[in-house]
Amino acid sequence: MMQVYISKNVLFLIELPSSGRGHPTLDCKTRTAMVTICKRTGTFLAVLAYMATTAWSEEAAKVTVCQLKADPPAYNHKLIEVTGFVSHAFEDFSLFDPACSSWPPVWLEYGGKSQSGTMYCCGVSASRSRPDELKVEDIRIPLIVNREFEDFDKAVQPPFRSGRHGAIVRATLVGRFFAGRQIEMFKGHPWGGYGHMGCCTLLAIQEVKAVDSENRADLDYGASPDQPEITKRGCGYRDLLPIERQPALMQWQRDTDEGVHEWALDDPRRVASDTLSTLENIDATLLTTLRLTRETQGRKVYEWRAADRPATYMVVVSRPFWLSFYSRNSKRVAWAPLAAYKSSCDGKNSVTRIK
Repeated sequence: MMQVYISKNVLFLIELPSSGRGHPTLDCKTRTAMVTICKRTGTFLAVLAYMATTAWSEEAAKVTVCQLKADPPAYNHKLIEVTGFVSHAFEDFSLFDPACSSWPPVWLEYGGKSQSGTMYCCGVSASRSRPDELKVEDIRIPLIVNREFEDFDKAVQPPFRSGRHGAIVRATLVGRFFAGRQIEMFKGHPWGGYGHMGCCTLLAIQEVKAVDSENRADLDYGASPDQPEITKRGCGYRDLLPIERQPALMQWQRDTDEGVHEWALDDPRRVASDTLSTLENIDATLLTTLRLTRETQGRKVYEWRAADRPATYMVVVSRPFWLSFYSRNSKRVAWAPLAAYKSSCDGKNSVTRIK
């Protein structure tokens, strides 16, 4: 078994014998179960693509992310082709579709000898390679390392366009799916056992067929929101918005498209102010001191502290890349509230600094 490299510098070349009547008119896109046939300077060459016929002869079933999540056992051990959004950050390398719940996640792993470098619990390292080809449940997983894979890997690796908040890309992947087992300790007994703390089902990637490599300066490609920086022991913060924001953000974009709050297209500060006013019942006139504290590609972070309140508020406003696929016009993505927090030392926080 081996990783497959198909590029300008082909590793395995076999010259085809002449038939005496000229060579067949084939190009590099013509592929059989065992070889890819290419034309170079008038000489036809066969590129040995893979040593085992199963990698090419088995047809991948086309499924959606939502279908995988709805019935994991139906696709267990199957070779599948799926298009969705890939999220890569600390303790995260997963596949999602905003049209369905993010839980339970589909974890991703490279086949072959390549690794994603994802750091997560438990017993793994952030290595970018492994000594042997990936093997899951006694099934060997090869990997085609072509231009699409290289573009995909570059897009999900640091330095991130979002700065320190990971990456989101859209891609079409072919791989072997593993449902794992039902996890009794979680509500609904979801399938999983792979990835961070056994959270997820698994898609072991064998090929990246396509990747959206566009880089728009107005969009946020980050995988996770900013969070408050707590420096004092015993203090902390709590979330004011649900952790799973995708359904609400899609509705926000639909409302913007319908003109309900068209100003959200170009007024991120008002988005932050209105969000905070609504969540905490704060008079909007008091929020004139709301200040911009951080700014990255497609994202702005605002903070506010009132003299009569022993708390600091943070609102993260974003134009998420994935939301451009759900807007009426992909070039008109609304600024939307990605996250909001209340930081204090009152002991009522969901996250508290202990050292």
